[in-house]
Amino acid sequence: MKTIKVYKIGGKLIDDSSNLAAFLSDFSKIKGPKVLIHGGGVVADKYLKSMGITAQKVDGRRITDLPTMEVVSMVYAGLINKKIVASLQSNGVNALGLSGADLNLLPAKKRVHSEIDFGWVGDLNNHSWGENHAIWSLLESEVVPVICSITHDSQGNLLNTNADTIAAQVVKNLSENYEVSFHYCIDFPGVMHDDQVIEEIEEKGMKQLIKSNVVTDGMIPKLETAFKAAKFTKETTIQHWNQLEQHSAGTKIKAS
Repeated sequence: MKTIKVYKIGGKLIDDSSNLAAFLSDFSKIKGPKVLIHGGGVVADKYLKSMGITAQKVDGRRITDLPTMEVVSMVYAGLINKKIVASLQSNGVNALGLSGADLNLLPAKKRVHSEIDFGWVGDLNNHSWGENHAIWSLLESEVVPVICSITHDSQGNLLNTNADTIAAQVVKNLSENYEVSFHYCIDFPGVMHDDQVIEEIEEKGMKQLIKSNVVTDGMIPKLETAFKAAKFTKETTIQHWNQLEQHSAGTKIKAS
């Protein structure tokens, strides 16, 4: 099987134009099939604030009412996605920006919760691409997909879906035809403890790190996503975005 590399980046990097340009320059130099997945919540919050829309979150999870959905879809699938694609084109990479609605890439369903109305938040269907999906032809044609965190409900509605969750699903789907290497790019050299990078984490170790408060807050869902992805990869790392070409960099995630 051919190897494909999948990279996930988040809002802090995307919000810094010089850092994003540096990352995309490094990303452009990586040889072979590759996929880039991005969120953009930091940028979306700025646009929501400028329009007088208050960003609502519960335990870090965004409440997406209709006005919010309209803004985040424009920001994620429009502004951010196309800026990334344009930058990659300038670096000689033939990139194609995609939302989950394009090519029926990521169908989802509107989240139902017994106590909280999350609005237009989508939970992914466990949707396999199958052997005839157009994504395979794109990859074989050396097109680089740039996938944002907007999905659809197969009834004409767009949904806001967590980009980390999307990354794990994309990795799983790609593993049908490729040997996948997944790189979770963050603002630190890896998962940290006492200012040192933890070189490798197994699932039992992750639970202990959370229990002992070594891993807290936003790093918890990142680790959980990494372990979901690791079940379908030959390699999964959590690493700094500026260490793409350093193969020993970051924290290695070992699935059980």
